[in-house]
Amino acid sequence: MARQLLYFLVLALLTFGAYSNHFDNAFHFDDFHTVVDNARVHSLDDPLKFFRDPSAFSVLTTHQVFRPMVSLSLSLDWYLASGARPRWFHVSTFFWFLVLLGVLRALFGHLLESPGWAWFATAIFAFHPVSAETVNYIIQRGDLYATLGISAALWIYVAFPAQRRFGFYLIPFAIGALGKTTALIFPLILAWHAGIYEGARGKALLARTLPALATTAAIGWWAAKMTGAAFNPGAYTPGLYRATQTYITLHYFENFFLPFGLTADTDLKAVTSYDDPKVIAGVLFLALLAGAIAVTIRDRNWRDVAFGLGWFLVALIPTAVVALAEVANDHRMFMAFPGLCLAVARLLKNLLEPRMAAAPAWRYGSLAAGLAILAGAAYGAHQRNEVWRSEETLWRDVTIKSPGNGRGLMNYGLTLMARGATKEALDYFDRAAVLTPNYAILEINRAIAKDALGRPGEAEPLFLRAIQLSPDQSSGYFYYGRWLFGKGRREQAEFNVNQALRLNPSDFNARALLAQIRAAMQRWKELGELVEDTLRLAPSDASALHYKKVLESAKGRTQQLAAAVATAKTPESWLELSLAHFQAGRYMDCVHAAEEALKLRPGYAEAYNNIAAGYNALEMWDQGIKAATEAVRLKPDWDLARNNLAHAVRQKMAKSK
Repeated sequence: MARQLLYFLVLALLTFGAYSNHFDNAFHFDDFHTVVDNARVHSLDDPLKFFRDPSAFSVLTTHQVFRPMVSLSLSLDWYLASGARPRWFHVSTFFWFLVLLGVLRALFGHLLESPGWAWFATAIFAFHPVSAETVNYIIQRGDLYATLGISAALWIYVAFPAQRRFGFYLIPFAIGALGKTTALIFPLILAWHAGIYEGARGKALLARTLPALATTAAIGWWAAKMTGAAFNPGAYTPGLYRATQTYITLHYFENFFLPFGLTADTDLKAVTSYDDPKVIAGVLFLALLAGAIAVTIRDRNWRDVAFGLGWFLVALIPTAVVALAEVANDHRMFMAFPGLCLAVARLLKNLLEPRMAAAPAWRYGSLAAGLAILAGAAYGAHQRNEVWRSEETLWRDVTIKSPGNGRGLMNYGLTLMARGATKEALDYFDRAAVLTPNYAILEINRAIAKDALGRPGEAEPLFLRAIQLSPDQSSGYFYYGRWLFGKGRREQAEFNVNQALRLNPSDFNARALLAQIRAAMQRWKELGELVEDTLRLAPSDASALHYKKVLESAKGRTQQLAAAVATAKTPESWLELSLAHFQAGRYMDCVHAAEEALKLRPGYAEAYNNIAAGYNALEMWDQGIKAATEAVRLKPDWDLARNNLAHAVRQKMAKSK
C-alpha cells in the first residue's frame, strides 16, 4: 500500500508538471454567463438555491440547466478567490482531477489485475491532451464530476461486493449526476460490467442494476422538472444530428490516438442527408467496433477490451441522442476516454507481456516506447494549456483549426476589439457574417464595432436586426438599450432594458444598466424598487449594493433639506425640498412642499411646475394640467412647463379613448 501511494504521489507530481502552466488561465466562453456575470454564484448566503432554482446556473435563459453541484462548487470557489480570480477555480478543478486519477487507478487495478498496466492506463488519461480541454474549461468541470461519479460508483461496486446491498456505490453516482446529467448512463455501464465480468443475465442482471435505475429515474425526473422552461439544447434536426453522431464517434476515436486537431469550438456540421459519406463511414466504424467487442468479449483475457470499448460507446450516448447546438465538442470525450484507456492497456498487455517476458529487448523497448508516448501526451496537454491561456490565444487557435466556424471568427474579433483593434475586429465580424448571416449576437457586435469607428448611423439598424432575429432573447434589447443610453436617449434606453429584464429577470448586467439609467434620471423610487428586488435575488450584487448607498445618500440629502427648510422657511428652500421629494419618488410630498412655497410667494411659476410634475407622476392628469397651465401663464416661454402641460394633456386624451 505504501508503495502504491508513493506511485500515486509521483503520478500527481508529473501531472502537476504537465498542467503547471494552466493555473492562471482565463475564464472562457460559457464561464462568463455561468460564473463571471452570474451574481447568483457570487454569494454563499443560500447554497440550497442551486438545488431549487435553475436560473441560478446561468444568466442566459437558454442555458439554465440543472447542475447544482457545479454551481455550488463555483460559488465556493468565488468566495475563496474573493471574486473573479481564475486561479482558485483551476486549483479546485485540478484537485478533483487528481481524485479522479486515484479512483481510475483503483478501478483499473481491479479490472486489469496488474498494477503496472493499471498505472499505465491511468497515466494515459492523466496526460492525454483531451483531458486538458475539460480541466482548462472551468464550467465544464461538470464532465469531471460526472466521470468521477460513475468511476467511483463502479469502483465501490467492484471492490466491495459484500457492501452492495447497502447502496453506498450509489452516493458518488448521484453526486456526479447532480454535476452533469450525462452521468445518468451509469446503469448501462454497470449492466455492461455485470454481464461481462459476472455473467449476469435476465433477472439477475436486472436485480444488479435496479437500484441504479431507480436512482437514475429519480434524478432524471428532478433534473427535467428543474430545467428552465426556456432551455434550448440546440437547433439541428434531431434525426440528422443523430446520424452525424456515427461519424463523430469515429472522430472521437481518432482523437484518442491522434489528438492533433483539438479545438475549443469545432466547425463540424450536421449532415444534410442520411446517405452522406460521413454517415456511411460512421456506421462502418460502429460495425467494426461491435465486431471487436463480439470477439474480445468471449475470452476472459480480452474482456477488458470489450468492456472498455463498451464504456466508450455508452458514455457518448447522452450527447449522441440529445440534439445539441454543436454536433461535437472536445470536452465530451472526457467521460468516454477512461474506457479506451482500459481497452488499450489490456490490448498492449496481452500483446507485449509474453514477448517482454521472453526477451529483455522487448521489455526495455516497450518501457521506452510507453514512456515516450506518455511524455508526448504530457507535452500535448502542456501545449493545449498554452492555447487556453487567454481569450485571444484560444479563439485565435479556433480560427486556425475551425475556419468555417462563424462564432469562432466573431469571438476572436471580440478579443481584437478589446485591445483596441476595432477595424481588424470588424473584418472578422464581417467574415463571420458570411458563414452565419442570421446570428443575433454577431449583429450586436458588428453594431458596437461600427459605432466605435464613428459610424452610428450603420450601428442602429444592426441593433434592431439583432432584436428582430431573436425577439425572445434579452441580449438584443440590453445592448441596444446600452447604446441608446450612451447617446443620451434615456427613455428609449429604459424601455429596451425593461424589455430585456422582462425576458430574463436573471440578467444582472441589465439590472445594473437600468439602475444607472434610473439614477441618471433621478427616479429614486423606481431605483429603490429595483435595488430591493436585485438584492433579493443576489444579496452580494455589487451594482445593487452601490446604488443602495446612492439611495441612502439621496435620502440623507432630503433630510438635510427638510432641516434647512425648518429653519429658513423661504420659498426657495421649500422648492428645493419639493424637487428632492420628487427625485425620491415621494410625489405627494413634492406637491405639498411646492404648495408651501406658494404660500410664501404667490405666483411662483417654478412651484406650480413642481406641483404639475408631482401630479403627473401620480397620473392625476386634471390636477397636473391645472398646475402646468398656471406655470405656463406665469412664464409663457418656459419649455419645461410647456412640456409638462403637453404630457398631461396627451396622457389624459389617451386614457379617455
